[in-house]
Amino acid sequence: MEKSEVLVAEKETRAGGFTLDTSFVLFFLAIEFGRSAGGFGFETAVMALALVAAAVLPYFINGGEQTNFANWILGRFAIAGFAVVLGVGFNQSLGAVFPEEFRFLPMTLLIISAICSFVIQFDGFFRFRLAK
Repeated sequence: MEKSEVLVAEKETRAGGFTLDTSFVLFFLAIEFGRSAGGFGFETAVMALALVAAAVLPYFINGGEQTNFANWILGRFAIAGFAVVLGVGFNQSLGAVFPEEFRFLPMTLLIISAICSFVIQFDGFFRFRLAK
């Protein structure tokens, strides 16, 4: 493999890794936001701020080739909007369709996806790279 092929493969891996794993974190965070948002309190404001940060900040971390910011935000907010609607529907179905104990499922999946995202990103930061 030539050096240019290795660098292209590395850029594709980094670009795809940050997008995919942070999308799962964003999805489950938005489901939890939709499930737990009950008004305009302090907790809702903090969770909304975390949701916006999870949607926007991975664009700036992405080490690969940058895409158009407007397309990035549109895609990320589409994921978040769909997940918020799912979260509201999930909250409405607790007790009727799902047992009440399932209310912790979105947060559990959020924690698992955040840990996996951390491991993937940590590995990407400290992976050995070819010297230039």
